[in-house]
Parts: sequence; C-alpha cells; structure tokens
Amino acid sequence: MTDHIQAAAASQSTAFFQPVFSGILASIVGFASSFAIVLQGLDAVGASQGEAASGLFILTLVMGLVGIVLSFRFRMPLAIAWSTPGAALLISTGPVEGGFSAAVGAFIVAGLLVVVSGLWRPFGRAIAAIPMPLASAMLAGILFNLCLAPVQAVAELPMLALPVVLTWAVLLRFARVWAVPAAVAVAAIMIAISTDLPAGLFTDAWPRPIFVSPTLNLDAVIGISIPLFVVTMASQNIPGMAVLRANGYEPDPSPVFVSTGAVSAVGALFGGHLINLAAITAALCAGPEAHPDTAKRYIAAMAGGVTYVLLAIGAGAAAAFISAAPPLLIEAVAGLALISALAGALLGAVSSERFRLPAVLTFIIAASGLTLFGIGAAFWGLVAGGAVHMLWKNAPK
Repeated sequence: MTDHIQAAAASQSTAFFQPVFSGILASIVGFASSFAIVLQGLDAVGASQGEAASGLFILTLVMGLVGIVLSFRFRMPLAIAWSTPGAALLISTGPVEGGFSAAVGAFIVAGLLVVVSGLWRPFGRAIAAIPMPLASAMLAGILFNLCLAPVQAVAELPMLALPVVLTWAVLLRFARVWAVPAAVAVAAIMIAISTDLPAGLFTDAWPRPIFVSPTLNLDAVIGISIPLFVVTMASQNIPGMAVLRANGYEPDPSPVFVSTGAVSAVGALFGGHLINLAAITAALCAGPEAHPDTAKRYIAAMAGGVTYVLLAIGAGAAAAFISAAPPLLIEAVAGLALISALAGALLGAVSSERFRLPAVLTFIIAASGLTLFGIGAAFWGLVAGGAVHMLWKNAPK
C-alpha cells in the first residue's frame, strides 16, 4: 500500500514537472538562439545600444506575459515568441529615412495590421491566401545573405569563429535542440577572452525601457511594415496555428492576433518590433513531450512565459555584451541560428512545380538587396513573384 502511494506521488510529481521543464527549455532555447538576431535587427534600422536593449527587454517581457495570460485563459499551450524572421528582415533592410523613429512608426503599423487580421476575418483570410511558396521564397531571400556570415567569419576570424561553428556542427548531430544555444555560449567565451568588455557590464545591466517617439514615413511603412507583417504571419502565426492543430487544439486565431498585435504596437514605443504565436518552439510546449494529457500542456506555455519574464532582466547585459563583440562573429552566430529556417524556406519555395519559377524569382529579388523608391528587396520580391504567378495563372490554355 505504501509503495502504491509513493508511486502515485512520484507519478503526480513527474506529471507536474514534465510540462514545467518543457516550457523552461522552450524559452531558454528560443531566447539563446535568436536574441542576437533581434539586437542586430534593431541596430540595423538605427537603434542605439540603449534603444536596442530596451527593445529586447520589452519584447522578452511582453511575450512572456501575453503567453501566460492567453495560455491560462484558453487552457491551451499558446506560447508566444518574437518575430525572428521579422528581425532578419530588419537586418536585410538596413537604415531607413527618418532613423529609428521611422522604424518604430513602421513597427506600430505592422502591429495594427496584425490586429486588423484578427478583427476582420476577410483580411486575415486574404493574408492566409498569399501562396506559401512565395512567402517562403521571400523569407529565404531575407535569410540567404545572413546565412553566409558563418563562412565569412571563418575566413576572416578563424580563431574565433571555428570553435563556434564546430560546436554547432557537433551538437547538431548529437543534441540538435542545444546546437545553437551551445554555439552562443562558445561565442560568448571567445568574445570574453578576446575583447575588452565595458566596465560594469553586469552591475549596470538592469533593464532601462527607453521611450521612442514614432514618426510615420511612407517608405518605412511600405519597406518595413508590410514585409514585416507578411513574413510574421506567413512564417510564425500561420505555422504556429498549424502546430497547435496538429497536436489536437483548435484555437480561435482572433484573440491571439488581436492581443499580440495590440501589445506589439504598444511595445514598439519602447523599441520592440513584433511578437507572435511561436512556431518552432511551440512544438516543445504543444507536443506529447510536454505532457501525455493535452489538457495539461498549457502549463508548459505558462512556465515558458514565466521564464521569459525572468530572462527579460538580462536584456541590458546581453545588448552591452553583443555591442562589444566583433560584429562579424555575432552575424555568424545569427547565421547559424537561421540555417535550419533557410532550409525549410527553400524547401517550401520550390516544392510546388506550379509556383517554382515565380518563387525562384521572388527569392532572387529578395536576396539581391535591391532598393527602389526607398523600399527594400523583400517587398519587391513578393510583388514580382506574385505578378508573374498571376500572369501565368490567367494565361490562355
């Protein structure tokens, strides 16, 4: 009888800690594998070190809080993440006319577009109707040049970059989920032993939210808001919904899109870009690894949200550390983190023979770095690919 009671207690303990551990793991992996991309993206569109740290802090904080509230409210593992593809888009876009204030204005518009997609179902359906091969090709074009950085870093900084790349490659074989976080850790070690870090890096690293007064600039809205919205919906929100449905959940997308879009618009005032439904790390919270009972997996997403709130405290130190590092080494870490996303995007772009050539055109233009009328290549790639697809679709048989 005693053995039976002990076994039951052990089973209950395991049932509680299993989703908690899964949620903690998902958030640590999500943060460690992509915070450098977020910082680099904000820096690329004109943020100062303090503004980038503020943006990282507010993104980490609000995606934790929103994930906790939504998961508890709907009793589903609604894990929330920042838009990593969106940050990659910012890196490829570069400085915009009007500086970071114009970029913040564009972030707000992108957040409001997400709200509209949740409130107005036809608009949401129209975005979902964008052919996935074209959206994947646009994302692949955004990621392509970033994924060249590890090769460039090995050529220019072999003593610093090789240990990072080798660590990633070995862990990719034996413990895939830890490959990027381990590469980040090795990069941090290489930076620490080769760089004069600023005094008081950790003692003065308490997060300091910085309000950024937004300005509306048409070029920034077209060049940042629209591609940021499209790539976030196509690469994060829609796949995130698919992951949940594949694991037996049927969430109403409206409250998810409205809440993440509205919070993103407010968070933009402190430097953040977009938060969204998690796609990659969502599987860690929504799958059977989190809990055998689908009704208990929401605990994993809540634990992940609490972890993000705690990680937000370290945003200032992370930004200061990154700013002191060789830029190419940081780009290399970001590139390693995005290689699997590039592979998935390329596969999605060319898997359909009907869309293959329009998708390849989209990829080429998006990867070219082309800027016309102040608008970046990602937007023009999607326009050109869509135009060619429509031309062929309506051609006489």
